[in-house]
Amino acid sequence: MNRCDTHACQDDIMSARDNILGRIRTALGRRAPLTEQQAADMRDKLRTHPRGPQPGMSWDLLERFKARCQVLSTTVDEISDTAQAPAALARYLAERNLPMQGVCWPEFDALQWNGAGLHIEARPAVGDDRLGITGAFCAIAETGTLMLLSGVRTHPATSLLPETHVAIVPVSRIVRSMEDGWDLLRREAGELPRQVAFVSGPSRTADIEMTLVIGIHGPYRVHVLLTHA
Repeated sequence: MNRCDTHACQDDIMSARDNILGRIRTALGRRAPLTEQQAADMRDKLRTHPRGPQPGMSWDLLERFKARCQVLSTTVDEISDTAQAPAALARYLAERNLPMQGVCWPEFDALQWNGAGLHIEARPAVGDDRLGITGAFCAIAETGTLMLLSGVRTHPATSLLPETHVAIVPVSRIVRSMEDGWDLLRREAGELPRQVAFVSGPSRTADIEMTLVIGIHGPYRVHVLLTHA
């Protein structure tokens, strides 16, 4: 695809987006986007809206998260601090005879990957990358889910394209429920990012003749390194 074709495609996408938003405004009886005051009122309403009924959640956050990960076929390893991630990841890959090279989010570029026998580049993943290393905004104990935010330094492709997705997650970032994850996002991030992704184990589908297939539209495996510092 040449440069002109790329720009034409982007223009088509923006035009389609504008058309969709325009139809929504028409259905709501609005003729223009929200004003700053209207947007602020909407955010206040979302922030103060009461939660619906929830089940009892008296369990330990860490143990619940690990148990739900096991159900979802997400593997988990615990390390004392992030500096141990390269050695722990090297063991995981060697045990499964997986490639020892991949990409990571920029925040992990300074880790001693080479010392553990790994070749890791801090860049977004492309189609040939087999291993993607990310962090997570938080982890949700109730469901064993990782919550990831898109951004300049948190490339979405790194968790979507490679066959193996490894997430380095501090235990302190485990929250109880999905609602707690959204509350944390509103407190810490303010404006929503372009994309919020929820990762609940390897990608899977049973749409094809009711046969469960792993990795059909994302990673074949998800591995979480839980750090205690």
